[in-house]
Amino acid sequence: MKVPTDIVKLQNREIKQVGPRVLLGLLLWCFYTLAAARVPHLLPKPQLLSEKASEKAFLMGRKVVLDDPSGCWLLRRVLEENGCELVEKSKSRVEVRLVGAIPEAHDYRLHGYENEAYRLNVTENEIRIEAATPTGVIRAAQTLQQLAEGYQNGAAVEAVAITDWPAFKLRGFMHDCGRSFIPIDDLKRHIRLLSRFKINTFHWHLTENQAWRFEVKSYPQLTAASSMTRHAGQFYTQEQCRELEAYARQYGVMVIPEIDMPGHSAAFERAMGHAMQTAQGLRELKTILAELVGAFPMAPYIHLGADEVKITMPEFLPTMMAWTRSLGRKVVVWNPSGGDARQADLVQVWHRTGQLVRGRPNIDCRLNYLNHFDTFSDIAANYLRPIFNASQGSEEMAGTIACTWNDHVLPSVADIVRQNGFYAGVISSTSRAWEGSPENSLLEIRLLDTWEQKFLFHKTHSLRDEPIPYVRQSHLRWKVDFKGKTHEAWGATVYLNHTWRQHVEGLLPLAQKGDTAYVSTRVFSPEEQKVGALIEFQNYSRSDADTVPEYGRWDFRGSRVWLNDVEIIAPLWRNHGKKVPLETPLADENLTARPPIVLHLNKGWNTVRMVLPYAETPKIRLNKWMFSFIFTTPDGSRALDLDYRP
Repeated sequence: MKVPTDIVKLQNREIKQVGPRVLLGLLLWCFYTLAAARVPHLLPKPQLLSEKASEKAFLMGRKVVLDDPSGCWLLRRVLEENGCELVEKSKSRVEVRLVGAIPEAHDYRLHGYENEAYRLNVTENEIRIEAATPTGVIRAAQTLQQLAEGYQNGAAVEAVAITDWPAFKLRGFMHDCGRSFIPIDDLKRHIRLLSRFKINTFHWHLTENQAWRFEVKSYPQLTAASSMTRHAGQFYTQEQCRELEAYARQYGVMVIPEIDMPGHSAAFERAMGHAMQTAQGLRELKTILAELVGAFPMAPYIHLGADEVKITMPEFLPTMMAWTRSLGRKVVVWNPSGGDARQADLVQVWHRTGQLVRGRPNIDCRLNYLNHFDTFSDIAANYLRPIFNASQGSEEMAGTIACTWNDHVLPSVADIVRQNGFYAGVISSTSRAWEGSPENSLLEIRLLDTWEQKFLFHKTHSLRDEPIPYVRQSHLRWKVDFKGKTHEAWGATVYLNHTWRQHVEGLLPLAQKGDTAYVSTRVFSPEEQKVGALIEFQNYSRSDADTVPEYGRWDFRGSRVWLNDVEIIAPLWRNHGKKVPLETPLADENLTARPPIVLHLNKGWNTVRMVLPYAETPKIRLNKWMFSFIFTTPDGSRALDLDYRP
């Protein structure tokens, strides 16, 4: 992703002097957060919101009349889960009206996606919802669900008036279940939990070189264990696909299934005995797509992949696109593509060199691959990056999808979620898609602290049982000395030079191999205490077969770190000195996969120092000249509220 230069300067270089007006705003925000417990935690942030200070909250846990001509299942569920008894007569009412349009709201045409705008008005005895469509009612119910969180003794909904709509219509996440099988119950949980944050698309990548996961009754050999090289014998039945799609629709989530063709198809070739780009392959794929459409009766789009492959059969993609349309569905392909992406109905731009295709709706996934993300800096950049560098969507700019390409096998689904920073990555991306980007991104970066507060609130509430490594990082400050100049940086992870430096500028973009940076900060502890420390000098992508350093070395560049002049020694890596192939599970290489290092802080000021040489890393494909360091609780679940002063 190309992070705007002004954002990078604020994040990785100079922290500008905060003006009086901004400082006053921050103080007011702190007071506001203390005064109102739920409204400030709405995520994503509503477009228009006003609180009714003189009004009492709407108490849940009582008898309520529900008048809902849309028949919204989720609204009924939210009320009942918060203790409401739905009756025919009561002074307390929840009323829904379908109004056709919300005049203030931004909307545009995107096939298969309804207008999601809604108004929500809450008083002591009435909740009134006005929505453009039934999907808008679902979005209002998700807002109510968040407003009711966090109460100790019985839920309530604060008296508010909200008018809300998404800046971008398509906001999604992708799981690569072709490589790494994820059970249906886990997928349902991800859909249910993420839908709270108004995510509306699940892109389901069902086939890969390693395995074909979609049941084809005409060709059972596709899902035979002998045709799979990873998670052999694990696949999804057509009944499970229908079940998952119906489940997702209850939460306002669209499923886009993908059968990748003609590339990424080694599993197909093993099972069928020939390539897709043959006359026989074309006939078989038509049968497969017909069964796929039957298994996803509500999906408006079928994703045909078409990436990272040379098209040797010119008629292949046009034939498959025409066949898909004859089945009543629109076509999605990747861009860059092995074919002509302009022939598709929806284009998913995936590579950092990919460009928006004019005259078609596009999904921006450039540098939104969670498998390449670190735990902290990339999450911040993901939230701050404007989608297609635009403030809001259009008929050519549909939205964004955060993708989890777990090329490298991991021990469990929990490891996939944890090591890829799944929840923080998806929610930061889709928050930006709902909220849109203000014209002045220098002001927007000030809101990162606010997003972090919101996300961490939900981490301890609706997401409390999920493996989420992200902790508060916005309070960290660092001094970086380099070639006689001092730079300031913030955050738990700082990139001195990014591996994709042509698109993502680091702190020291002009550095050369052989240079060295010196990093330091002081940390005040109110008492002597045992703490955890999350430390990392190379974030291992979950898509590369890299080599692990030897004992005693943090990385292959020679990075070192000291606390109060005592050197912190690297862990005893389980794969020390070995190249870890994709079919061997990653162990403790990333900080998300190992316990924090336990350290002791002195009462008063403590000093952290690092020496970071910039060197070639021939045994690591993605040379990330970076550091991660943050003090946490000993178990790593929460950042300590300490004062970091370089």
